[in-house]
Amino acid sequence: MPRRELFHSLFSVGPVEIGTYRNRSGHTRHAAVCTAERCGWSSDYSNRTAATLAARTHRCRVA
Repeated sequence: MPRRELFHSLFSVGPVEIGTYRNRSGHTRHAAVCTAERCGWSSDYSNRTAATLAARTHRCRVA
């Protein structure tokens, strides 16, 4: 069985990566995830504009 592609349209804004995916009910969602070491911030959004805004305004609290 071939592996399903979970995310598509990946792009980065600083240390935050944004990816588009479909949830179990078939709706398109956008996930923003910080890739900085020990940050752990991530969030889901219903539109790409909100995910991009969150990525641009995210500040890591890791010292």
